[in-house]
Amino acid sequence: MSYSPRKPSQSELPALAQLWYDGWQTAHAAHVPASLTAIRTMDSFEKRLAADMDAIRVIGDEGSPLGLCMLKGNEIYQIYVAPEAKGTGAAKIIMEDGLDHIRSAGHEVATLDVIPENARAIAFYEKVGWKRGEVRTVMLDTLDEPYPLPCLMMTKSL
Repeated sequence: MSYSPRKPSQSELPALAQLWYDGWQTAHAAHVPASLTAIRTMDSFEKRLAADMDAIRVIGDEGSPLGLCMLKGNEIYQIYVAPEAKGTGAAKIIMEDGLDHIRSAGHEVATLDVIPENARAIAFYEKVGWKRGEVRTVMLDTLDEPYPLPCLMMTKSL
């Protein structure tokens, strides 16, 4: 299947929030403290997306996004693919698009962090050339105070 990364439209915010929420629940909820899960609500995802629309790239038809990648400087800050797009190459395409934007901004190294229990994501990242670093406490963005969580740091030379 072929995907063309694009900027999302404002009208896609609810669908993107659902994609992010569902992906987060699947990948993280069972491995993080309940206090973090409690603040990772649909509303919080939609508000955070709305605040960073210029940093987001998506794949899939307008109104039916199948994947999203959000950037923060040289970081692949968020990346999620809908279950129906897994195994189709969608994650690699949206990741490469994000890396192209990081490279175009003049960065030589990209970063991302992932919870150490997310073996599926780590395996994917390593498959596409990311290198494991150390586990360190990351201050996660929330709608209120930053939330500390141990994460595996990963890097990729551009």
